[in-house]
Amino acid sequence: MKNKPGFASLATVLPAPLAALLLSVVVVTLAACGKKEPPPPPPKPAAEVPEFAVIATSDLRDIEPLEGMVFKATGVKLKFRFGGTMESTEAVLTGEAKAAAAWFANAKYLLSSPQGQQRVKLQEKIMLSPIVIGVSEGDARKFGWTKPDLKMTWKDIADASRAGKLTYAISNPATSNQGFMALMGVVAAAGGKSEALSAADVNRGAIADFLKGYKIPGDNSTYLAEQFALYQGTKVNAFINYESWILSLNASGKLREKLHPIYPFEGVSTADYPFMLLDEGRRAEYLKVTEYLKGDEVQTWLARQTLRRPIRPEVAAKVEDLLPRQGLQVELPFSPDRALADGLIAAYLNEFRLPIASTFVLDTSGSMQGGGRRQQLVQAMHYVAGADNSLTGRIAKLTNRERVWLQPFNGTPYGLKRFEVPASAAVAQGVAEQADSDAKQRVLADVRAYAESLQMTGGTALYDAVYVSLQNMLRERQRSPGYQYSVVAFTDGENTAGRKLEDFKRDYAALPEDVRGIPVFWVLFGEANEGALKELAKLTGGQVFDARKRSLYSVFKDIRAYQ
Repeated sequence: MKNKPGFASLATVLPAPLAALLLSVVVVTLAACGKKEPPPPPPKPAAEVPEFAVIATSDLRDIEPLEGMVFKATGVKLKFRFGGTMESTEAVLTGEAKAAAAWFANAKYLLSSPQGQQRVKLQEKIMLSPIVIGVSEGDARKFGWTKPDLKMTWKDIADASRAGKLTYAISNPATSNQGFMALMGVVAAAGGKSEALSAADVNRGAIADFLKGYKIPGDNSTYLAEQFALYQGTKVNAFINYESWILSLNASGKLREKLHPIYPFEGVSTADYPFMLLDEGRRAEYLKVTEYLKGDEVQTWLARQTLRRPIRPEVAAKVEDLLPRQGLQVELPFSPDRALADGLIAAYLNEFRLPIASTFVLDTSGSMQGGGRRQQLVQAMHYVAGADNSLTGRIAKLTNRERVWLQPFNGTPYGLKRFEVPASAAVAQGVAEQADSDAKQRVLADVRAYAESLQMTGGTALYDAVYVSLQNMLRERQRSPGYQYSVVAFTDGENTAGRKLEDFKRDYAALPEDVRGIPVFWVLFGEANEGALKELAKLTGGQVFDARKRSLYSVFKDIRAYQ
């Protein structure tokens, strides 16, 4: 066999230009074979990645671990900022959200306005959880509500509330999605219409019947769950919330007895948790995150960790052992009539709910003179007395039939002042927002004038002021039991006069048992003792609100949702 020609011999038999070209190709090819591809650049450290801020409703706090999961899988640095439904909705509507995306339990109210539709660039539903009436199993059996073939309706729910068989905790319908959608369920079922339902069609009797059983208000499902566990079997026997919360409570071991879930036969309102793009410039990141959230890994994690139903049927089939078989009922229609939603909220606040009676305990000690604190306090009272016409401002405003006492204090409580807002004119049919009457405007003006008159001087007798306010509320409750009583305590510093913390705890324990039904909400401001206030919130069935990094008025808005 002849030897194969090498490059040199090829050069002798081929034309010179062709031989040179062939030789250069071979040399380049050999050089490339010996060269290693550079490794891909390492991912940027988390600190260098711009945040993808997401404004989210507070009932989604249990998804916070997704921040780390999303970053690891996609490189997008999610950062949740949680808030109430109406607060978050208003932030989106006004363009002040300062977020790339929003994630709500339900966006029907937001998207019922052209402004909301303009703000939301894209949306994807991520998971599902229907509104459920969770009834203590003993009472559910007692009233025959556990029969497998039972077709219990919203009318049955309203009738049971009117008769006193159903007493429940639910989030404030004026400020949170759960409460609002439950109320809309009652209205939609009683109206007998679909999308054509208008504000004029609302069955006022059905609302009044349903709200007879409303015993524990609040704006935060965690707070409500704690209050329900505390009063289950005494004050309340039902918790109305998303299915995921009912199932989580049953699994928590915190209840006296488990809850039997009731899915009204006509249908329910379901939270579909839309993930919404607000910033068009972050579209690529949004799409990457959405794809991951709808993938098998996250859908399964959400079902197992939060007990919400996967949006994808094939994943839902894999976790059906976790969730009741009734599952997703017929979806009750949500009317696109914004006047219906706003009228329903206004009617709830001013006509249907148990009217509010509360004492605002106002620190007028000398330290309030500095740092603009007096100005903040006066401004907050101005807004509560009607100076704010924003969406959340209307909700925070003193409502018709409301009784309020202002209890200033420095080294001692002094100058207790009572105000009462008159009732609105009777309405025969439907719901609608109404302008303030002249009589109401005069009361609101008197509240503002009183706040303006406050002078800051002296020490801080916080515990004395709260104690005498509770005594006053107890007396008022005995005279007028048909009100929802509470105390709101505000201070900017340490207690320096009167009762000490241990004295207050001792004297509080000696008050009649009825005091347990009067929560005290504590506002942390300035140099106030955070540890002491948290201890007192637990003792008095209330909550601590932090005004050190937020305006005092924004905190007052939050508190109003608990009253």
